[in-house]
Amino acid sequence: MIYASDLDQTLIYSKRSLGVPLESAGLLPAEYIDGATAAFISAQALQLLKTLPENVMFMPVTTRTMAQYSRITVFQTELVPAYAVTSNGGNIIVGGEVDREWNRRIHEQVRREGAHAEEARQVFGQVLHEDWVISESYCDELFYAFVIERDRMPLEQVLEKARIMREMGWEVSIQGRKVYLVPAAVNKQAAVEHIRHLTDGGPVVASGDSLLDRCLLDYANYAIAPRHGELYREQLRDELEVNYRFTELSGAYAADEIMAYVYEIHRSVSAARASFSE
Repeated sequence: MIYASDLDQTLIYSKRSLGVPLESAGLLPAEYIDGATAAFISAQALQLLKTLPENVMFMPVTTRTMAQYSRITVFQTELVPAYAVTSNGGNIIVGGEVDREWNRRIHEQVRREGAHAEEARQVFGQVLHEDWVISESYCDELFYAFVIERDRMPLEQVLEKARIMREMGWEVSIQGRKVYLVPAAVNKQAAVEHIRHLTDGGPVVASGDSLLDRCLLDYANYAIAPRHGELYREQLRDELEVNYRFTELSGAYAADEIMAYVYEIHRSVSAARASFSE
């Protein structure tokens, strides 16, 4: 079985997204920037990740760039996955090394299936304004990330522009203080599907909080999302039909529920296989 999970606001949480006081019990540092703790993980969730059954492969699947992923010390030292997906599916890390063939394939697919990056940025730029956009980055030569003042962002205008971008082969995702502009060809599902076939990994359990995770959650055999973030807000707006579970808790401790769900599914799948073999 494969457990493929988004990281930020799913398993790890910044100070802004914790949803609980910083001094709350059971929070461990997960990421450092310039010596300061930048993100946390629930101690219980981390322990459950470390003690996953041997036939469950944990796979981080993140929109973070390769450099940003490398800052998450907990997955570089304490728990080192055999496979990790970064750059929203644009890069796969195998045994600590980037899969160059996969990256080349994705770049070729982007060129074939959507507008050029400069054209997409120009069209989306029509709704961007210095009043609410703090900075922007072109990430791993694949997609754009904009740091924003969320309260000042003209949400309806951005959502309308997002519909136009979708017709151009690009997706827009609003996650906390960031807006992502990503080619549709660069997605988490494709990367996980590739690794699943490569490893004969079996059923997939997935978790994630954003619209960029939706393709992965829809692809998975079993899926769960935290009761916060973009997916949850879209469901509340009645603009999203989902067939997966949301946690009861929001914030950092939602990760505990997510991990409990992974164990629940593993027990169910194992019991079904045992019954079938009898």
